[in-house]
Amino acid sequence: MGAVSAYLRLVRAGWILLREGVVAAFPGDQLTGLPRFGWRVAKLVSRRRAGGRDRPERLSVAVDRLGPSYVKLGQFLATRPDVVGHELARDLATLQDRMETFSPALARAAIEASLGEPVDKLYLDFGEPVAAASIAQVHRATILREGEKVPVAVKVIRPGVRRRFYNDLESFFLAARLQERFIASTRRLRPVQVTETLAQTTKIEMDLRLEAAAISELYENTKEDPGFRVPWVDWQRTGRDVITLEWIDGIKMSDVEGLRAAGHDLERLSVALIQTFLRQTLRDGFFHADMHPGNLFVEADGTIVAVDFGIMGRLAKKERRFLTEILYGFITRDFRRVAEVHFEAGYVPAHHDIAAFAQALRAIGEPIHGQPAETISMARLLTLLFEVTELFDMQTRPELLLLQKTMVVVEGVARTLDPHFNMWRAAEPVVSQYIRDNLGPRGLVADAREGVNALIALARQAPELAARTERLSREIEAMAERGLRFDPETAEAIGRAEARHTRLGRLALWVIAIAVVVIMWRAL
Repeated sequence: MGAVSAYLRLVRAGWILLREGVVAAFPGDQLTGLPRFGWRVAKLVSRRRAGGRDRPERLSVAVDRLGPSYVKLGQFLATRPDVVGHELARDLATLQDRMETFSPALARAAIEASLGEPVDKLYLDFGEPVAAASIAQVHRATILREGEKVPVAVKVIRPGVRRRFYNDLESFFLAARLQERFIASTRRLRPVQVTETLAQTTKIEMDLRLEAAAISELYENTKEDPGFRVPWVDWQRTGRDVITLEWIDGIKMSDVEGLRAAGHDLERLSVALIQTFLRQTLRDGFFHADMHPGNLFVEADGTIVAVDFGIMGRLAKKERRFLTEILYGFITRDFRRVAEVHFEAGYVPAHHDIAAFAQALRAIGEPIHGQPAETISMARLLTLLFEVTELFDMQTRPELLLLQKTMVVVEGVARTLDPHFNMWRAAEPVVSQYIRDNLGPRGLVADAREGVNALIALARQAPELAARTERLSREIEAMAERGLRFDPETAEAIGRAEARHTRLGRLALWVIAIAVVVIMWRAL
């Protein structure tokens, strides 16, 4: 019955999207045939009051009705414009992850089950919820730390959210498999693999010990950085379902007037924000990937503090080097080198012509030169770059897309603080330092050291690799002589599974048909 319930949940989700006018909000005047007919039906089915809302608002209403799993789905797809398109990704990025709070009694029960001690023993006091999102909610509490009473933020997993998400995940996988099977043009986007990535990232986000580990790693990386810090973690009061953090008192970066009234230097804040993000990206390869202004606070001394570490991004050393060379190549107008970097990294398939690709890159880079530096957007440059590389069959790189999405947000925050913000001047010290450390003589020495270490490790594994190669050779020879065979039990099991799948598929189709009729009859 799992397949049937997945079909029913998918039908329900589709019906809500239709009724709230989400499908009808997409432009359909230029569609033809069956897609245009479907779009017209969607307009007829939409609620009347949906007509007065714009598309992001319709999405928000529909997602609120669908529940927390769909909030996470929307947030995830906002980072994948290669899958949903840039326009829909922008709409999804506006989704607000705010939900109704659940009772403090349930929060206390979750804490006690996770940590194994009464709440009154863990905290001096434990207050009402101050914020609630799709996966967890936050309470203010007090603990005794180094002999002093200090306020803390206690984040508690929402009861039942894992079960709800895993149930909805079945319908997500069903939709992805149907898309791959029936819409050939979307197979290159690998929707099933995208859904697997969503499942993995959300599982990680639902284990608050892993979020605590991310905070700890970012804390270690940035503790010497000027003008930025992250909260400390209380590991004694952290478990799978609860995380206890330093309470942050400050002004949100979204409150520009409040920052100005408090006497903060907005130009300095914008520079500090960009530089700390680039240090995380280029120097460490580990960055906060949800740096919208609601997750950034400014303390009284002007220090920026980030919160909410559910979404983090990583870039391997190779990707960081290639990214730096690409940006540097655009600045120096060395488009041929930028093209070569894409081929060296394997981003663009080797059968394409480097000269043709360099010409396409020139179409992006030339309009930049001659413009005032403060009008040039690095985020926009990356967006155009990804659009061009799609024409040359560049494979989807989720880590680069997450970087580009975060860059758009961070740069937007900086320009909100300072409308004349010069991205290139702010980035230059960090990028130059990275180039000196990694692309100059110092970088060559580091590469040589890594190469020697790799050769030593390979030499140590040589006997084991030789034994494995010999075993594999014998197995291939045996397979060539006897062929690949199934025993009778395996063949019979495959037949039974195929028959069961066919019967379930037919049953599910009938259930869906009946469900659609019932739903539409009730709605009329």
